[in-house]
Amino acid sequence: MTDALNRLSEEGVAIWLDDLSRERLNSGNLAELVQEKHVVGVTTNPTIFQKAIAGNGAYNRQLEDLAVRKVTTDEAVRMITTSDVRDAADVLRPVYDASNGRDGRVSIEVDPRLAHETAATVAEAKQLWWLVDRPNVLIKIPATLAGLPAISAVLAKGISVNVTLIFSLERYKAVIDAHLTGLEQAKAAGLDLSQIESVASFFVSRVDTEIDKRLNALGGEAKDLRSKAAVANARLAYQAYEEVYGSVDGAKPASARWAALEAAGAKPQRPLWASTGVKDPSLPDTLYVTELVAPGTVNTMPEGTLDATDDHGVVTGDTITPNYADAQAVLDAVAAAGVDYDDVVRVLEEEGVQKFEVSWNELLDTVTAALRSHGDN
Repeated sequence: MTDALNRLSEEGVAIWLDDLSRERLNSGNLAELVQEKHVVGVTTNPTIFQKAIAGNGAYNRQLEDLAVRKVTTDEAVRMITTSDVRDAADVLRPVYDASNGRDGRVSIEVDPRLAHETAATVAEAKQLWWLVDRPNVLIKIPATLAGLPAISAVLAKGISVNVTLIFSLERYKAVIDAHLTGLEQAKAAGLDLSQIESVASFFVSRVDTEIDKRLNALGGEAKDLRSKAAVANARLAYQAYEEVYGSVDGAKPASARWAALEAAGAKPQRPLWASTGVKDPSLPDTLYVTELVAPGTVNTMPEGTLDATDDHGVVTGDTITPNYADAQAVLDAVAAAGVDYDDVVRVLEEEGVQKFEVSWNELLDTVTAALRSHGDN
């Protein structure tokens, strides 16, 4: 384990890998990352699975069996992806056990075409939970308006949830409320709250991409604000987290609502920094890691970002809580320059759902072609 990754872990940041493939599983690479680079979780999405399956011979045997059975493409996708997630969960099970269920988690996403359908999202989450059949899986549900009640309903059934596609502070606060509501319902149903885990995936780099585009269009002094908003936005999300769940060191008290749930055994919903690969090559490639260090957080990284942090990341301690005032000043300055924050986050959510739908359809096309190919053999 390198000094940077070790220090990051010591500061209370859980390092998760934002990638999964059968090749990574079969080669033992995932197990190596757990052993050598302190990876304690895995996240997936439709894009990751599409890239993993396309042209990869590791899936041939299962594809042949599925083709012989003449299953639908949708069923094949679910069998393939849940198999990978199940195997990854087994690799990470020792981490899950050692952390008392906090880490060692593997995420799988509901069909993104259901992002605006509450009941269908709940049904899909229940199905995925049953299919993977591992206690250390997290079901990813998007933080759309329709997703919020689905989050509560799924948590109320004792299913652990990764809330994804969060861009705005307002929506993040609504996600926290959905988390508390779900746990309150689970408690009323007599479930063991200590077994229910949740993270809230707050997207980072895409915020800079969209805001910087608008700052460039404004020109002049506005351009001096580029590449600052995403970190500021995430830091203020952590401030919102502390206002409800309290600070990890106990210096900031939890809300009365959370305190009642915590007394019943509940665990706080950790902020997870997602989309942490830097899109602008002029920026430091570890920007969204080293500038977002605080206890009780998760950073899910593509392998390139993990390697960059391993190689030359400089972790100096908590870079979030001392900077709340500066973070607010950045967002205020961006607004004063003429960038509409509410419109930015609206566009990002719409594009986020659309991008995952496109990736899901590409995944379906990839599997359809593979089934046809194996069926013809």
